[in-house]
Amino acid sequence: MKKIKDRDTLSIISGLLGLAGIMVVDEASYRAKISQRSYRQAAAGIFVSKSEAKNARGQLLGVIMSSAVSILGANYIIKRMSQNGRDQLISKGITSGIVFGAIATAIPNLAPWNKMKPKDAASNLSYVFSNIVFGLIATFSAAKLGHDSLYDVPPQNDYLKPTEKTSEQIKESKRNAVQPISSDINHNKEEGASNYIM
Repeated sequence: MKKIKDRDTLSIISGLLGLAGIMVVDEASYRAKISQRSYRQAAAGIFVSKSEAKNARGQLLGVIMSSAVSILGANYIIKRMSQNGRDQLISKGITSGIVFGAIATAIPNLAPWNKMKPKDAASNLSYVFSNIVFGLIATFSAAKLGHDSLYDVPPQNDYLKPTEKTSEQIKESKRNAVQPISSDINHNKEEGASNYIM
């Protein structure tokens, strides 16, 4: 399979795949009455009224806004993997999902005018779990679909010149400063002089 070489394209694809995971888990949680508000309703409540957030247009708006946040989250995940490697994907995915989930869940709750924000622990825990699923899917998608060149990043301090010499450089400079006169050099000079006299 051809790997994706463009970081933005990979962010979009892995972010939307992660969002699909959020929507599946969130819908199951909402239908099981674990969550009082679906994720898309809570997101739409930031921008529109409570009645608008419940209709199809409002929920579509919620999905679009959630897509933007998911793509940003995937971009963050790709950047972190480019710095820390593509190993331990499960732990990295869970951690990224929890961080992303905490931020994404806080955004609707911090808007004082949002009438759709859930106030119960079960709904918010459902959102966090949904975002853990997002983190896992987005992390695995980015790792498996991304080209190796996206993760082949040079060290961040490569562009800074060192301010101090290493111990090996100090030893080398001392060796170069003291140049002993070799007996071979004198011997050659004496031989050259005797040959000249002869």
